[in-house]
Amino acid sequence: MRSMYKFGLSVLLALGSAAALAGYAFNFPEPVTPIARETLHMHNLVMVVILVLFFLVFGLLIYSFRVHRKDTGYKAATFSGPVGRKQWLWVLSPFALLFFIDYVVFGIPAYHAVVMYEDTKTDAELVVKVTGSQWLWQYEFPAEGISYTSRMITPRDQIDSGAAKGEHYLLEVDNPLVLPVGKKVRFITTSNDVIHSWWVPAFGVKRDAVPGFLREFWATVEKTGTYRGQCSELCGKEHGFMPVVVNVVSQEEFAKWLASKKAPVTATAATAATGPATQVVVAKAQ
Repeated sequence: MRSMYKFGLSVLLALGSAAALAGYAFNFPEPVTPIARETLHMHNLVMVVILVLFFLVFGLLIYSFRVHRKDTGYKAATFSGPVGRKQWLWVLSPFALLFFIDYVVFGIPAYHAVVMYEDTKTDAELVVKVTGSQWLWQYEFPAEGISYTSRMITPRDQIDSGAAKGEHYLLEVDNPLVLPVGKKVRFITTSNDVIHSWWVPAFGVKRDAVPGFLREFWATVEKTGTYRGQCSELCGKEHGFMPVVVNVVSQEEFAKWLASKKAPVTATAATAATGPATQVVVAKAQ
């Protein structure tokens, strides 16, 4: 009876763990930028190499434990006198192997990835300034004269009162960032108060927004869609409610979006410019 109870308890714990981890992916999200693909390549390369080393060393340990046992009659070796060439070989060869892996197998691809990540200015077709604040993002297109804020719109009762959660719980905003597909975008980050960090996993980019500093990164998104991320730097009590949402659209849709963002500003400016003159004309007519 006790064994059945333990078995049932273990099954419930396993199912509970599976339910708790249902929202987590086994691997990286699908990469949609060159940087994200390079990051995934580096991750897979490192995992393959360290797994090979792990099973190789583990196999040697198991072999040594089984073969060099005292109960099989194996006699332990004794070392005396100067260290021989064989001992030096066994000591230095692992260092040489690890040096080769770190600086050649890992080092060359990692250097290439870092150089790619930092190449923010070459052939950039669009500039977006990202400013972090407690607790929202401000997006600005300096060349286009557009600036707006992006806040989380998840209802408070879902957060505080246990109401049913939406599909994109804590990852939905009123004004997402809109970008054109296939265009190299140069991002400039800064902050108005404390350190924030703009992060979209599918883009493979994360850059801290530091007050008083302008920091850069870039992304060329190769697939249309909606991509979500979060602030990944602890920035205060509302840190968990500072999502990032990016809509990547075609160039035509992006042009229409830019025009819609410019229209209200243009109308307001025109009203401000013509208002006093119109009042003068009306006064003269009276």
